[in-house]
Amino acid sequence: MAVSCNHSAILFSPSTAGSSSVSSSSSLIGFPRFQTLRFKSRSVYSKSRVSPVSALPSRSLEALIFDCDGVILESENLHRQAYNDAFSYFDVRCPPSSSESLNWSLEFYDKFQNLVGGGKPKMRWYFKENGWPTSTIFESPPENDDDRAKLIDTLQDWKTERYKEIIKSGSVEPRPGVIRLMDEAKAAGKKLAVCSAATKSSVILCLENLIDIERFQGLDCFLAGDDVKEKKPDPSIYITAAEKLGVSVKDCLVIEDSVIGLQAATKAGMSCVITYTSSTSDQDFNDAIAVYPDLSNVKLKDLETLLQTIVTAA
Repeated sequence: MAVSCNHSAILFSPSTAGSSSVSSSSSLIGFPRFQTLRFKSRSVYSKSRVSPVSALPSRSLEALIFDCDGVILESENLHRQAYNDAFSYFDVRCPPSSSESLNWSLEFYDKFQNLVGGGKPKMRWYFKENGWPTSTIFESPPENDDDRAKLIDTLQDWKTERYKEIIKSGSVEPRPGVIRLMDEAKAAGKKLAVCSAATKSSVILCLENLIDIERFQGLDCFLAGDDVKEKKPDPSIYITAAEKLGVSVKDCLVIEDSVIGLQAATKAGMSCVITYTSSTSDQDFNDAIAVYPDLSNVKLKDLETLLQTIVTAA
């Protein structure tokens, strides 16, 4: 399958990331004190900037690799919608004294989804911090591990089916420029891959409905979280993709939307461009070779030029 890119980009020279952290305080209720991400003001990407550099040997773009969630589709708000629909369907009250069903706001979820990964861990953490809820599943808040696991499993299963319904509804479209860039890459004889940390069934569902079955089947490599032992920011998925594609990591270009994906790509030895979303725009993308708000104006030739002229701080 194929994708496309271009916009007023911000160019960066790759550098070794320092220790990354998120502020331990939050204006939103109940955030975990994680130290995983680095954030910057959104204004940092308002202008192009290139550090004083010395040129590296030229690289050749042989393979274009896309992440799925956040790159091919802006999925996080769809997940939020599915969670809230599940909370409403089962009348989840958290805390139990609440007069209405639980509803995660966009502002809350934009932060929360970058701090706690996975659906079940999200709910488990939230309920632990804010009180185990009442619901139509359990009239009283569950008190033992088995009942709590049943509550979370039931909510997650219903949420997953609801998310599938949303994807299949025809109302969801790929992010701007993705289809065009994929087609440009294929037409130019480039290898094309999708590497996502999500489960294989979820990624297949998204790809078949958003880029169509023909493009999906035309991918030279497709890897999901099920295919590797460690998930991003571990580089395994990108190293495995390069091996399957039969190309050097230095001749691969990755398109990601988050610092976690960026770390996975750079640890694999690959160059990476970022197309950020509303929930990742504050992250520190200094190790990316370019940053775009979306791919609507990004052409394959732009990415080839980027990779050929890649530079590093002297």
